[in-house]
Amino acid sequence: MKLLLCSEKRFNKDLNNLLIRRKKKVDSNSVSVSSIVKDVQKNGDKAVLKYEKKFNKNKIIIPSKRQISKSISSLDNKVKKAIDLAFNRIMKFHNLQKLRNITFQDKMKNKIDYKYLPIDSVGIYVPGSSASYPSSVLMAAIPGIVAKVKRLVMINPAFKGKQNPAVLYAAKKCKIKEIYSIGGPSAIAAFAYGTKKIKKVDKIVGPGNAYVAAAKKECFGEVGIESGIIGPSEILIICDKFSNPKWIASDLISQAEHDILAQCILISKDKKIIKNVQLEISKQLKEIPRASIAKKSLSNNGIIIYANSDKKIIEICNKIGPEHLQIFNKNYKSLISKIKNASSICLGKYALMSMTDYGVPGSNHILPTNTSSRYSSGLSVHDFVKKVSYIKLSKKGIERLGPSVITLANYEKLVAHAQSVKKRMEKN
Repeated sequence: MKLLLCSEKRFNKDLNNLLIRRKKKVDSNSVSVSSIVKDVQKNGDKAVLKYEKKFNKNKIIIPSKRQISKSISSLDNKVKKAIDLAFNRIMKFHNLQKLRNITFQDKMKNKIDYKYLPIDSVGIYVPGSSASYPSSVLMAAIPGIVAKVKRLVMINPAFKGKQNPAVLYAAKKCKIKEIYSIGGPSAIAAFAYGTKKIKKVDKIVGPGNAYVAAAKKECFGEVGIESGIIGPSEILIICDKFSNPKWIASDLISQAEHDILAQCILISKDKKIIKNVQLEISKQLKEIPRASIAKKSLSNNGIIIYANSDKKIIEICNKIGPEHLQIFNKNYKSLISKIKNASSICLGKYALMSMTDYGVPGSNHILPTNTSSRYSSGLSVHDFVKKVSYIKLSKKGIERLGPSVITLANYEKLVAHAQSVKKRMEKN
């Protein structure tokens, strides 16, 4: 991991360069993604199948009910019970996000109703192929269930025609009946534009690799997506001299093993803890199966920052705006009120992102990345609804409020607007 000292003159420049370099790697996939999207637009299912064979060695677009049932039956009961527990806790938390319609009425009996309506159809992208993420099914589907979306569709890449049984069990738990065993940019394009076999959706949500994130941006406008960039995983850990270096190293590695483009950052005022964490990372990397992925992630994108004050730590954190933020500091309460840019924040030594990744606490793990926490939030019930205003104006309302509208319309030289109001005010 690159070591930066915030006291050095080049600090801000070096930090910017490292963040920009990683962002460019994430964005560099957009050119190849664009050609895939255009191919699917033009050739539909034929193109989807071509990319499935190429990237996933998969020939199946829609798995049969028999295939799904057989796969689920092979799943260990312990895994099923763990999914059941996560389902219940995520559902309980997201039920608290239910939205309330608003009604406003003035003395002239002008009335506005502001209503939340569920989006008709949403595609839930769940990463797959060589990995499995049943937790992502729950995270993406449950807010949609709470919002009462009529058509929830699961997009989950298969490898050699097989989808993960835990992912399929989670989909069954969420009562998702429409399942497609495809993935990558071609799957995003298929659901954005539609094919003979795949009916298009109104919105696509869910995590994915850099190619999936690029495809979502490419298709945005034809299909809705989350407000933030949902790309490769990120974690920023703030720690002090009281922190446990073994735990910190383990937490950094846990995010690094996701993807070679994942980013792990550590900030501390204590040089000793930094050194001990570095030693622990070297030791613990030898203990995990996905060590090669984690090593590349840490060496290419990992950053360790020695900061000389809490003020500087807060400034750096708000600048980075990480997906995951963990504050180990004993005095975390003094920091948290000033940190504004982070998608999900774990407070204290027992709160860790590996717990939130699996949904057991109940919060959502589909979160903005690439500094987009500055303007967006993690997936919630809000992402599955649209807001509509219903306006009813009275005769008295037109007569009282109309002159102001006429004045403004004439000022903007939109005479037809003024005339349409005047006609309502004329006596028959």
